[in-house]
Amino acid sequence: MTEISRLPGPVMELWEWQYQGACRDADDTLFFHPEGERGSTRRRRAEAAKAICNTCAVMMQCREQSLRVREPYGVWGGLSEDERAAILAKKTG
Repeated sequence: MTEISRLPGPVMELWEWQYQGACRDADDTLFFHPEGERGSTRRRRAEAAKAICNTCAVMMQCREQSLRVREPYGVWGGLSEDERAAILAKKTG
């Protein structure tokens, strides 16, 4: 018989919250800036993504996960790349 005691336990519970994300049916290009996007265009796109995040039942789980894994790109949990970097800098600084 196969020894299963050292196998990882079910992880679905760890990620199941993602199925409740308000962004699941949204266009993912709204959450990730194209190369070279700058200024007001970038700001408007990020604000539109954040507006979706602000309606989301799992926004805080998403935010916590993005900070925990140091997500380098996109809007996650209502935070932009720069906002996450600032929060992480405060924690380590």
